[in-house]
Amino acid sequence: MATCSAPGKIYLFGEHAVVHGEPAVACAVELRTRVTVLPAKSTSVISNGKPLGFGGGPYIENTLKIMEKFLVLPPLSIRIDSEIPIAAGIGSSAALTVALLRALSIEFGVKMDLSMIAATAHRVERVVQGAASPTDTFVSTMGGVVVVPERRHLSPLGCKIVIGEAERGVGEKTREMVSRVAELRETYPDVVDPIFNAIGRLTRNGVRLIEDDDCKGIGRLMNINDGLLEALGVGTTMLSRLVHAARDAGAFGAKITGAGGGGCIVALTDDPQEVARGIEDAGGRAIVVEIAREGVREE
Repeated sequence: MATCSAPGKIYLFGEHAVVHGEPAVACAVELRTRVTVLPAKSTSVISNGKPLGFGGGPYIENTLKIMEKFLVLPPLSIRIDSEIPIAAGIGSSAALTVALLRALSIEFGVKMDLSMIAATAHRVERVVQGAASPTDTFVSTMGGVVVVPERRHLSPLGCKIVIGEAERGVGEKTREMVSRVAELRETYPDVVDPIFNAIGRLTRNGVRLIEDDDCKGIGRLMNINDGLLEALGVGTTMLSRLVHAARDAGAFGAKITGAGGGGCIVALTDDPQEVARGIEDAGGRAIVVEIAREGVREE
């Protein structure tokens, strides 16, 4: 039996634009998905106490298919315990895939270093989502604050992070949101490409501010990034409400994180309890999180 866990992630800058060649900054957070695998008489998948049918879903199915290129897998019992909200833009699918790959590699003695885990998990996400960025799987595997595509680790932030979750179950699938933005770009390239370029420029400026631990400056750029994501059409009324509630409660900055269309916002602050109260008063669920300095690990 092997049990491994992998963290979720937030974007400080760059989602959507990163799919089209611009840089992004993402941060692993201490919300984890734990996966336990062991041989069994028949294959079963249980997630947070509930059995999953149809092979456990596309991420599990495709992860098992890839592992079958290395060995003949026996029937498996797969147990998933996750703290990460599903379809919320904070890397639930990446954490599941990374943790499952690591647990399988340990259980069956397949030599996979962390770089291979990250790359293989990205292959799974590409199959399921289409044009998936490698950011989520890399950050979940390696942990910390990372600028991509350089894959360079930055210093942890000196301020606190609060995630604000909108209504559960309202987030659109990442694949659908990425496709929607790609279609918008194809229709209006002279409008959308400058938005991507602007996100790339503010991300590069954001990297310098992170290195200087300038949380107020980072927050200001996050606010601009949020406006650009709204221009791409990935915002919702509820996400906008939570973003402004966090800012009104004193956050340095707040923005959509992830694909959008629902899901979560992220805020930086030196008073996380006040910002959390503001988010909850606006109808969201607030989660105060720490940076996950460690990525995937054996439990």
